[in-house]
Amino acid sequence: MTTIQTNLQAVHARIAAACVRAGRPENSVTLLAVSKTCPATQVIDAISCGQNAFGENYVQEGVDKIIALANEHTQLNTTKNQALNPVLNLTWHFIGPLQSNKTRLVAEYFDWVQSIDRLKIAERLSMQRPGYLPPLQVCIQVNISSEATKSGCSPTDLPVLARAIRALPGLCLRGLMAIPEPSDDEALQYRQFRQLSDLLAQLNAEGFALDTLSMGMSHDLEMAILAGATMVRVGTAIFGERVIA
Repeated sequence: MTTIQTNLQAVHARIAAACVRAGRPENSVTLLAVSKTCPATQVIDAISCGQNAFGENYVQEGVDKIIALANEHTQLNTTKNQALNPVLNLTWHFIGPLQSNKTRLVAEYFDWVQSIDRLKIAERLSMQRPGYLPPLQVCIQVNISSEATKSGCSPTDLPVLARAIRALPGLCLRGLMAIPEPSDDEALQYRQFRQLSDLLAQLNAEGFALDTLSMGMSHDLEMAILAGATMVRVGTAIFGERVIA
């Protein structure tokens, strides 16, 4: 058993236990494996363990990985090695800050964008999404802890932004994403996650049909699930600590 396989099993066990505590079915939470800075070989290892949703923070690194894995699948699929068959069912989520000059690549290669925090970015993604692809699934990133250095729209600006994005062609608004201020205080973790959950409920009360709450990472996924997360973004607990050159 590989380290990544062991780690994935441990993360799934944590998710299952958190769902029991919250009185929810385990399949109500999607595990997004955050593969930023990880080589394609580690992603392949995770794929072979059944993981099929991956998150990338850096545009060019993500695009290179998507292309490399697609090419490798094509080559391996001509042999008896079927390990990469699930590549055909992968979903790629862009979860990092997105600049205007990088939107075209994201619109062309990714399935989801979770980090939209202003209308200009959404409009560019809408215009640049190729017509032969299904709508780009998107979330609005909300700065729920009001950190000056963190991306995300303010809770006050959220309703106007959500209405504008909902009207754009080529995009499908699915929900909200947040990266709260790190804390070891579970009560604080829960309050911050609950704030995002309440914001989604308020939008749905206006007539939206949002189904995605992307919140919770390696250190706080339990409180996120207790507060209603439908997707947790886990990197370190699966791939280990990043080594940044």
